[in-house]
Amino acid sequence: MYKTPSKQLSFEDFNQPLGLHMDPNNRWIKKAAFIPWDLVEKKYKKLFKGFKGHVAKPAR
Repeated sequence: MYKTPSKQLSFEDFNQPLGLHMDPNNRWIKKAAFIPWDLVEKKYKKLFKGFKGHVAKPAR
């Protein structure tokens, strides 16, 4: 079973405790911007067609 999560927070909307900000030059943030997450989510969802059992983890 798979439930589509709500939309992913954008980089600018992500707030950390204590007012810390994420570095836009971080290599993981740059790599995440290149991945077509909507397409990954769509293909991943097809693997879980049943309506019973444990809920699968989100692709992201």
